[in-house]
Amino acid sequence: MELVTGGAGFIGSHLVDALVSEGKEVRVIDNFSSGKMSFLSHHEGNGNVEIVEGDTLDLEILTESMHGVETVHHMAANPDIRLGIEVTDTDLRQGTVATYNVLEAMRLSDVSRISFSSSSAVYGEAEMMPTPENYGPIMPISLYGASKLASEALITAWAGTFGAQGFIHRFANIVGPRGTHGVIFDFIHKLKKDPSRLEVLGDGNQEKSYMSAYDCVRSMLHVIEHEEGASSIYNLGTGDTCSVSRIAEIVVEESGLGDVEIEYTGGKRGWAGDVPKTYLEVSKLLSTGFEPTSMSEEAIRDTARVLISEIGL
Repeated sequence: MELVTGGAGFIGSHLVDALVSEGKEVRVIDNFSSGKMSFLSHHEGNGNVEIVEGDTLDLEILTESMHGVETVHHMAANPDIRLGIEVTDTDLRQGTVATYNVLEAMRLSDVSRISFSSSSAVYGEAEMMPTPENYGPIMPISLYGASKLASEALITAWAGTFGAQGFIHRFANIVGPRGTHGVIFDFIHKLKKDPSRLEVLGDGNQEKSYMSAYDCVRSMLHVIEHEEGASSIYNLGTGDTCSVSRIAEIVVEESGLGDVEIEYTGGKRGWAGDVPKTYLEVSKLLSTGFEPTSMSEEAIRDTARVLISEIGL
């Protein structure tokens, strides 16, 4: 049995799909604050997916959910970096405290393997590009990134103290079907509201690594299969980047709308805590034999096409 916290969310639901395709039985725990039951509806009746409506802040429910579990895939978190600016304890509670609860529930239930969805946000404004896993000192500039880094530390501490095995995955910006937030999602909604103009936060030169949700969950499971260490950290990405201005162009192209004026608000950041450039070094991941099926721009275009269909214009 595999437990996926946040399994009804964007990336979590794709992970459930991948686990089921491997013949695994999956238990999902989700409070449905951002996840959707519809993301898992295609598993209804197949007997491979059990859904528990519960919160990772509830230690009792978490502990009960550990029965028969071999590996915990901890995906639950606040999915929107910007939300932490408005409600400043969001990432502390839904990130760091929730991770502690997951680890404590594992300890109480003798479950020893955890796979954790971390983020490139932990690097902050890294001076080395592309940024390898051993880059330091790590100084995140968002509350989201700080929470992810604190959760990583808890996992490695649990491995050292209680003998757990931790797989830490530092995600690039993940895109794909079922997206509920992010720049592509925002652009489509802006065009739906006003098809004549598209506002881009910042100067458009923000540049980041992107990866499809399909490749993301494939790489997670690939690392788990090939890594034997007590604690491992991998950057998950494609080894390239794409700018926000190029994403805006792609979304407009895929929208089929004519004469859309792209406007920029100015400044190097889209919002407080936004990292203007991330570029992940992924040679460690590729050395395990993993190969992505699409690079950043292709993943972005595919996502724009699918989300336009899902959201409508």
